Amino acid sequence: MFSPEDHKWMSKALEYAEAAAANGEVPIGAVLVLNGEQIGHGQNRMEETQSATAHAEILAINEASQKIKNWRLDGSTLYVSLEPCPMCWGAIKNSRIARVVFAARDMGQQAMQVKIEGGLLEEESAEILREFFRNVRRVKGGPEKKT
Repeated sequence: MFSPEDHKWMSKALEYAEAAAANGEVPIGAVLVLNGEQIGHGQNRMEETQSATAHAEILAINEASQKIKNWRLDGSTLYVSLEPCPMCWGAIKNSRIARVVFAARDMGQQAMQVKIEGGLLEEESAEILREFFRNVRRVKGGPEKKT
């Protein structure tokens, strides 16, 4: 199931996790790989930066995007020492990462409960989005779509 290459990169992610622990952070490390080359890495830095978004995965994605000068990370693989949280899964999806390999499962995710309510000023928001994409299509010379 896992290749020698997978083992190599996960070992690197675990090194970053150990470095995070040495800095008093939750020990999570991540490595982003494209075509056999490391294009990004991260280790938790939430305490250091006092930022709830300074997760290893987010930092790896940001570094990779800067390195290749594209937020789309098509074809890349993310190796991370702990199963990504919902925020990180969203960033993974948005950045078009093709594959995620994680080591340990995050059992704490199942206990998280957040009240979610949607639909407030939905039509107004939808119209702003529709107008934005109409303008994008005009500028790019694409066909206008009815949305």
